[in-house]
Amino acid sequence: MARPKKYQSVKDLEKKIDSYFKDNDHPTITGLALHLGFTSRMALIRIEGYEKEFSDAIKKAKLRVEQFYENHLLNSNCAGAIFALKNFDWKDKKESEISGEVPINVKISYVESKNNGK
Repeated sequence: MARPKKYQSVKDLEKKIDSYFKDNDHPTITGLALHLGFTSRMALIRIEGYEKEFSDAIKKAKLRVEQFYENHLLNSNCAGAIFALKNFDWKDKKESEISGEVPINVKISYVESKNNGK
């Protein structure tokens, strides 16, 4: 027998999500999960992946949390926002691309030891 759904409709879920953002000036994924009645952040993520009818609502809610952190990149003290955004798969790295041909001349030689390993 399957567990009963936490929300009977997408509209019910969206109302609860909206109340979280209305009542919270500093949204987080964990805070969102707790507000929605989940026992872990991963439970929220599982619902997003396995219950297609609720997937878009949860993706949008997570995007709203991500937007909160992105807006904080404009502050002088944004290290926490950078860390949080890395958990949203943002990258903080430089990439260089080099093109063209570079000739490589490698000379390999074998020198036999006079001691023959003795």
